[in-house]
Amino acid sequence: MPPDALQVMAQPIIHHRTEEFEKVVAEVTDALKYVFQTENDVFILTASSTGAMESAVVNLLSPGDSALAIAGGKFGKRWMEICEAYGVKCHLLDVEWGMPVALDAVAQKLESNPEIKCVYATLCETSTGIVHDIEGLGKIVDKAENTLLIVDAVSGLGAVDLQTDNWRVDVVVSGAQKGLMTPPGLGFISLSEAAWNAVEKAALPKYYFDLKKARESLKKNQTPFTCSVSLILALRESLARIRREGLANTLARHARLAQATRAGIMALGLELFAAAAPANVLTAVTMPENVDGKALIKLIRDRYGITFAGGQEKLSGRIIRIAHLGYCDDMDVIAAISALEMALPELGYAVTAGAGVSAAEEVLQDRNGRFRIYGDSNV
Repeated sequence: MPPDALQVMAQPIIHHRTEEFEKVVAEVTDALKYVFQTENDVFILTASSTGAMESAVVNLLSPGDSALAIAGGKFGKRWMEICEAYGVKCHLLDVEWGMPVALDAVAQKLESNPEIKCVYATLCETSTGIVHDIEGLGKIVDKAENTLLIVDAVSGLGAVDLQTDNWRVDVVVSGAQKGLMTPPGLGFISLSEAAWNAVEKAALPKYYFDLKKARESLKKNQTPFTCSVSLILALRESLARIRREGLANTLARHARLAQATRAGIMALGLELFAAAAPANVLTAVTMPENVDGKALIKLIRDRYGITFAGGQEKLSGRIIRIAHLGYCDDMDVIAAISALEMALPELGYAVTAGAGVSAAEEVLQDRNGRFRIYGDSNV
């Protein structure tokens, strides 16, 4: 997270029912629309990203309604779990972990089950490192009568292209703590006009996540309940940084860092877990059979002060996940690959010293041999 976003949270709190804070809300919601690439309103929820996901269920459906959840990892599966908790009949499209969803399989599900009202998908499945074809999904769901496309963009927003309006995405949910470079605790949701029509008919129980209340409050640049003022102030700083860099440049930076990370990984003889469609958010790396992913993560954290994430559920110990997301630049990637190079031999996996770093640097250096640092000098 950028230092300016962290520092602003140390300032005296603004009361959330003042004209001063209403100006902040107006500025932040406008900037969120820029990142969401939408003309629709974007609502700020003081909740984790899962709260935003839950709001995308309870505000769109009624008891007994049918939905389709595309589950190719832990977070895709969460859509199904939320639906089932509220009595929604949820069809599951189970995608092999580490593979993108097959668009024809989605089309077949919708054709066989025309009662499906909502398709719940994921932009970047963080548990596997895969990115799904949301533009293609938008075209398929658009052909299904009275069916909405809802996308979890929690980790992907601001790192992977998501053209909400152009790609016919009805609802997008996201959170503060990934590409938007803000501490955890805020969720976001945008809705199309078609989605608002569904909101008017939805009968699932809700109170705190009632988006009708949020819409009325936003007309006054307010939130319906007490919000996390300091987190929203931090978010304003991070969104301003994205605007200064330019969204296209932000996406290009993430793509470049991802490409460098993948090059470094493959130069070490390691395999990408989600090689079919790797996301620019993070790189998932398959562990050699003789290397315990948990032990490797602990060694790198304790010895070099660098944190990688491990695999989740059935991938625990089998993969490691390296983020190149948010407030991240060339030196972060080089340090990460370097630490990996130094740690692997200690766990019995031989590498050529410098091979990974050299491969990453070849991607990162410009024609003059210079690297890019993500700081105020160029943003």
